[in-house]
Amino acid sequence: MTTAWSGILPKGKSGGDGFYYLLAAMSGALTGWLDIKVGDLLLTAMVVLAANMLLGFLSPRRPWRWVLLVGAFVPTVEWLAYFYLTQKPERAQIYESFLAFLPGIAGAYGGAMGRGVVDNLFGKK
Repeated sequence: MTTAWSGILPKGKSGGDGFYYLLAAMSGALTGWLDIKVGDLLLTAMVVLAANMLLGFLSPRRPWRWVLLVGAFVPTVEWLAYFYLTQKPERAQIYESFLAFLPGIAGAYGGAMGRGVVDNLFGKK
């Protein structure tokens, strides 16, 4: 049984994604910290977009994983900062951090499709 996405997204290699999971967790935590320190939602969105695009390009199989990992760490770090740090983000800033999922979707799937284009252009013949 094939799906509509089978021809669009590349298959990729099987297994060995532990490094990419660690990279996604670190990117999400760094983005959450950046959102606390700077407080600019647009900068946060651009960093999430870039991180997910890189992860989608490096490991194009099932790009939704990178959206969930990077996007979930941003509000988690904000929530932890609210309870444990002296510099408290506003409550609205914590709720705004859930918007990081939207550019994450575009970045992860865009990176995966970009990898498919590169593989088609420069792949083995």
